Amino acid sequence: MKTELEKMLSGEISRAGDPEIHEIRIRGQRWLSKFNQSEFTADTERRELCEQLFGHFGKGSIVCSPFTCELGQFIEIGEKCYINFNVTILDLHRVSIEDHVMIAPNVHIYTATHSLDHSKRLDWEVIAKPVTLKRHAWIGGGAVICPGVTIGERSVVGAGAVVTRDVPDDCVVAGNPARVIRKLNQHELQASL
Repeated sequence: MKTELEKMLSGEISRAGDPEIHEIRIRGQRWLSKFNQSEFTADTERRELCEQLFGHFGKGSIVCSPFTCELGQFIEIGEKCYINFNVTILDLHRVSIEDHVMIAPNVHIYTATHSLDHSKRLDWEVIAKPVTLKRHAWIGGGAVICPGVTIGERSVVGAGAVVTRDVPDDCVVAGNPARVIRKLNQHELQASL
C-alpha cells in the first residue's frame, strides 16, 4: 500500500496534511525562513541555504528573497537560473527548472489542485502534477504556471499570463488562458545561443 507521499508524487489523490508530508513541510519552512532572513550579499551562506532547501541547486543560480515554497526538496534548479523577488512555488510535486531559466517577480508556479467537492478539501485532499521549465525559458512578471505544465525550451511567457497547458519550444505565449502569440524568429533564436 502506498504512503500519502508516494501517492502525491505519482499524481494520485493524496492528503497533504499527512504526518510524513507535514514533517517535510516543517523542514522546508525552517530552511526557507533562514534563507529569507539572510543578507542578499551573503553569497556563500545563501548558496548553502539553497542547497539545503532545494532538491538540487545548480552552479551560478540566484534566488532573490522574499521567496516562498511549501516543501522545497522537490524543486530542482539548474545552472545559471535567475529567480526574482516574490516568486511562489507550491511544490507538492516535482518542479524542474532547467539551466538558464529566468523567472520575473511575482510569478506563481502551482503543482497542486483540489477537488471541487468542498468536503474532500476539508481533509486537504490534493492532486499534484509536476511542472517543468525547460532550458532558456523566460517567465514574465506575475505569470501563473498551473499544475502539469511544461514550458518549452527558449519559450517566453508574457507578463500576467495564466498557463494552463504545455507551451511548445521557441514560442511566445500570453493571455488568460495563455495561448501562442507567435513563434520566435531565427534572429531571436540565434541571439539566445
